[in-house]
Amino acid sequence: VPSTVKMASGWQRVPSWIRAGFSRFTASHGARIRGSSGAKGAANMSPGYYGLVAATGLGAGYFLMSLSAGELELHPPKYPWSHNGPFSALDHQSIRRGYQVYKDVCSACHTMEQICFRNLVGVSHTEAEAKALAEEYEYPGNNDEEGNPTTRPGKLSDPFPEPYPNEEAARFANSGALPVDLSLVVLGREGEEDYIFSLLTGYCDPPAGFPELREGMAYNPYFPGQSIAMPQQLFPESVEYEDGTPATVSQMAKDVTVFLRWATEPEHDNRKRMGMKALMLTTLLLFVTYYWKKTKWTVLKTRKIAYYDKGL
Repeated sequence: VPSTVKMASGWQRVPSWIRAGFSRFTASHGARIRGSSGAKGAANMSPGYYGLVAATGLGAGYFLMSLSAGELELHPPKYPWSHNGPFSALDHQSIRRGYQVYKDVCSACHTMEQICFRNLVGVSHTEAEAKALAEEYEYPGNNDEEGNPTTRPGKLSDPFPEPYPNEEAARFANSGALPVDLSLVVLGREGEEDYIFSLLTGYCDPPAGFPELREGMAYNPYFPGQSIAMPQQLFPESVEYEDGTPATVSQMAKDVTVFLRWATEPEHDNRKRMGMKALMLTTLLLFVTYYWKKTKWTVLKTRKIAYYDKGL
């Protein structure tokens, strides 16, 4: 695209007060500026003219630069998550399905160091189910009698297993990029659930004119810079849900997003439950306080104390 076309399209999006000021200046003083020459022309122009030109140019340049830097970046839309209400709980069936998506897809690269198998008990799995999930993995155990390291089956107190032994191995396997830990990723991104869902479902071909992607990179308009090292991970029927829910891309993205929201705030439901109890108790105390004020405090408030001289 020619640079003149980019500037023209960007100029139309500059705020109207900047364009209006620049137009008034050129209309009022354009002929004077063109007709002036040398020291005489410079003398006819007051310092205010130069200030107006400088301010208009800086303002227009600032907005043009910001537009050209972010014109291809999309902000995630607002989605009606069922748990966003003040008295709404997380969808625990979705949390269970989201864990399955994480286990089958995300855990190949990403860690969740802050979450243990015991955290699943009573939320998405029973104690027996969580114990069976933990026993599927091997963890370092105590050394044997000869001092050799051993392994043991996982326990409920163990955190989710790490896919790589160290950071260097993780970077080597992902073209130099370090996969983020997903324990707190929802609160660590602007847009929270909306961003995670949009990122997982937003993979597409780059538009015309976009710079050629480096090897191992993918295009995603919701990622800052639009070039992301993580390729598309969710495909139709890539996960077989236990409850028979159709595993569409949007369904898997929604479930794993709800699971990550729970992982970020395991106290989400308890916090709202305690808030409801506190609201009910506060309302009760409000009526008690009002009754006490009308029957007890009013007498003290309206009492008049008079002092008299004993000699009178």
